[in-house]
Amino acid sequence: MDFIVKVEESRPAADGRPSAGPVYRSIYAKDGLMELPEGLESPWQFLSDSAKKYPNNPMLGRRQVKETKVGPYVWLTYQEVHDAALRMGSAIRSRGVNPGDRCGIFGSNCPQWLTAMEACNSHAITYVPLYDTLGANAVEFIINHAEVSIAFVQENKISAILSCLPNCSTHLKTIVSFANISSTQKEEAEGLGVSCFSWEEFSQLGNLDCELPPKQRTDICTIMYTSGTTGEPKGVIITNGAIMAEVLSVEQILFLTDKVCTEGDSYFSFLPLAHIYDQIMESYCIYKGSSIGFWRGDIRFLMEDLQELRPTMFCGVPRVYDRIYTGIANKVSSSGALRKTLFQYAYNYKLANLEKGLPQENAAPLFDKLVFDKMKQALGGRVRILLSGAAPLPRHVEEFFRVTACSTLSQGYGLTESCGGSLTSIGNVFPMMGTVGVPMTTIETRLESVPEMGYDALSSVPRGEICLRGKSLFSGYHKRQDLTEEVLIDGWFHTGDIGELQPNGAMKIIDRKKNIFKLSQGEYVAVENIESKYLQCPLITSIWVYGNSFESFLVAVVVPDRKALEDWAAEHHLTDDFKSLCQNLKARKYILDELNSVGQKQQLRGFELLKAVHLEPNPFDMERDLITPTFKLKRTHLLKYYKDRIDKLYSEAKEARV
Repeated sequence: MDFIVKVEESRPAADGRPSAGPVYRSIYAKDGLMELPEGLESPWQFLSDSAKKYPNNPMLGRRQVKETKVGPYVWLTYQEVHDAALRMGSAIRSRGVNPGDRCGIFGSNCPQWLTAMEACNSHAITYVPLYDTLGANAVEFIINHAEVSIAFVQENKISAILSCLPNCSTHLKTIVSFANISSTQKEEAEGLGVSCFSWEEFSQLGNLDCELPPKQRTDICTIMYTSGTTGEPKGVIITNGAIMAEVLSVEQILFLTDKVCTEGDSYFSFLPLAHIYDQIMESYCIYKGSSIGFWRGDIRFLMEDLQELRPTMFCGVPRVYDRIYTGIANKVSSSGALRKTLFQYAYNYKLANLEKGLPQENAAPLFDKLVFDKMKQALGGRVRILLSGAAPLPRHVEEFFRVTACSTLSQGYGLTESCGGSLTSIGNVFPMMGTVGVPMTTIETRLESVPEMGYDALSSVPRGEICLRGKSLFSGYHKRQDLTEEVLIDGWFHTGDIGELQPNGAMKIIDRKKNIFKLSQGEYVAVENIESKYLQCPLITSIWVYGNSFESFLVAVVVPDRKALEDWAAEHHLTDDFKSLCQNLKARKYILDELNSVGQKQQLRGFELLKAVHLEPNPFDMERDLITPTFKLKRTHLLKYYKDRIDKLYSEAKEARV
């Protein structure tokens, strides 16, 4: 175990509790978890300190778009953002919002989003990101559940807020647009007792001389809502202390293994600020006085914005890395034979050196200049740190970026409940490829056995549920003590993810404890809930829905209702027997369309609809070990049995999309 140290022995199974492996820390925290420095009480200090140190340094930038022309990045300085946040914070207080009250922020990444967040931080007001990807009524639910009294809203989201006002005006009394607001919208809101302001109008209500309230590490900084396995979103409570511990642990791990960010660095902001991953990275940039440039919000122009900004730090998710990889791999394969041969030779040469343990900058400096520079330029030409999170990065994509990007790449693991990254691979340690690395310096980890799934935390290859303990964890679910007690047991947060401890101490994610998984774009899928809705389709008797973290869509194996399918065949003058009908492309399309029609009626979201189905003529049975005696699906056995079919469904669906 090169990169972790044992700090507590394993625990045998007892009193109905499963066994658990030893408790580990990172070698970078072997003498104790990182402590916050004396006097640091609120993330507001990150901005106020940086504004004093680097008042004229560019902080927040966005490209100006006039008609169809897009200009360069235009910047607000640290001093300008600091003053704007103070003024906005003062204006919020003038509306009767006090420390500890909740303020919603609804919109895509932009300077106003961060300014509103910092305005809340300055006055110890809890900010609550609002977003509609959790379902049609999620915004309304969050406003009511968190008792949001004021909301900052992007111009194009105001109509969505107004539409739910009749059901949430008990709490919500003030709406502030990121830009302008029409007189019609103002009238509509005022009719329900809600005041509306443009950004500029609201700013005029505040001043720079207001007295800031005292703040404490235990204050609730934010309540971030995340998708539950079923039903309503869960509000994850995160304190000032947890946010600051996470930010400072990013600094510590970069200091010990790579190179910290400075006021000369820049970060490309495109992952949603409503999620913890991007929010922690932007808070880290603010702490260091670095610059943050926002994308335009259109995936078609992401690479163009990236190349204009030329950031030094890039955080992505597997889907984005895969998109970039595919584009570059296609260019390489379509280049001439000589270039292709040179690229492959350089790739293999550098890969061999990385495998020998050479650091990134020494593995192939000549080939970095001659061959891989174009790859570097695709990311703007200055990137030196690549981070990936939210879902597993396919091994071939990770290897490709480690070899060709002329930058270190670290893959991390975390949840909203762990305040973002709780484990991270070390950029220059090549054997950590394919893993999520070792604990951050604020976290201890252990594996807990899951006997019902055959995972033993005490075996020679330890496998079990990943449990976390430390200083950057959430404090519970807002108004849901029952859910909190399910996952926080004796100080340990039970993540629901199954990990396998590697010989060097790195963790590999291999499964999910509950039947919920994450698609490659980061959306959670509660598969039993989806299957129950598809089973309302009269054309089928059984269904097994499948997806994983490397794919962006779902497929399914379906047992059709024999009579229903044969009746359809007769209507379409098909004389095939039942087994042949199950292989008929028209029959497969018919069943797929009917299933998705039922799914839409049941209000399934786009990513929960199916892209392809395999029709199975034989019911799932115990003879093939596909179901339990109580007729529950044995998912791991189903995957093993239908693996070839599943692979074929994904390749067919992808070909159909091209």
